[in-house]
Amino acid sequence: MSTTMSRAEREAFLADVHIGIVSLPQKGRGPLTAPIWYAYDPGGDVRFVTERGSRKGKLLEVGRRISLCVQVEAPPYRYASVEGPIVSIEPAKMERDERPLAHRYLGAKGGDRYIASTIADRTASESILVQMRPERWLSADYSKEDVGL
Repeated sequence: MSTTMSRAEREAFLADVHIGIVSLPQKGRGPLTAPIWYAYDPGGDVRFVTERGSRKGKLLEVGRRISLCVQVEAPPYRYASVEGPIVSIEPAKMERDERPLAHRYLGAKGGDRYIASTIADRTASESILVQMRPERWLSADYSKEDVGL
């Protein structure tokens, strides 16, 4: 039996809460690979926030292709990897972009504490909202195979 996820399965998996690992091409070096908080709604774009002046932020540009991988690290292993172009970069908004991500990953109370404790960092540099359109997918769900896990 194939371990590949169906379109609905992989989109639902990507929409779940996972730490994403984004990979950005760099001239003359290997790709920059870094963990991120992200949001995704099935059929839509992957969205994440970063600082414009960060190494990651400096490598981002509309049209550049990037990759994102999410996984479950305990058996049965599952992952989804997406690749596609950056379709939008714009200034991030606290209530539209940053607070919802903090709530997604830390819950409402924890997210609000995180926002309050990092507000000075965000006001010192510009946060940007990046949107990537998933075009190519790789996925596996090893619960579909009887491998004794």
